[in-house]
Amino acid sequence: MKNPPVISNRLLSCLPAFCVLAGTALAADTPRPNIVVVLTDDLGYGDVKCLNADGKIATPFLDRLASEGMIFTDMHSGSAVCSPTRYGLLTGRYAWRSRLQSSVLGGLSPRLIEPGRPTIASLLKGRGYHTACIGKWHLGMDWVVLPGKKVSDLSIETPDQVHNVDYTQPIANGPNSVGFDEYFGISGSLDMVPYTFIENDR
Repeated sequence: MKNPPVISNRLLSCLPAFCVLAGTALAADTPRPNIVVVLTDDLGYGDVKCLNADGKIATPFLDRLASEGMIFTDMHSGSAVCSPTRYGLLTGRYAWRSRLQSSVLGGLSPRLIEPGRPTIASLLKGRGYHTACIGKWHLGMDWVVLPGKKVSDLSIETPDQVHNVDYTQPIANGPNSVGFDEYFGISGSLDMVPYTFIENDR
């Protein structure tokens, strides 16, 4: 087939807080489908017009993705909160098979995905895809903590901890370290420190 159709995959989950994840672009010489995963927090099944004709909110772009791609209507998660759900989706592992055993991370929490752990992004990148993650990360990253200061490890930090990291230094072990070529978004929820946008490791 000279010009194969572009396939858009859409995954909507009824999960807590914003939008996470990944876009991958076509590899150079080999025609392959674009893959887009949309993970949303606090979106009910009937909130998207294509799944509920009586819905009160117009969702034309999601409706178009649905009509041109695929809709998954029987979805399950090992968790009802952000960080473990994202961990499970990216790694393919049971949501609680990490150091985090309850609740969610904070915006300054260290990296949750173990070094060397394969992810959707690293597997696609290994197949020649260009990978990107846009939106809420909420899986921890290693900030440079100022001397004599600390940040909460596996929990939501207090607002005053916003002053405990050096924002002039690169952030280690974030989305770029697990297979994403590009990242733009926030480290935790909108109501969590550090209240800043992050591009790649800055």
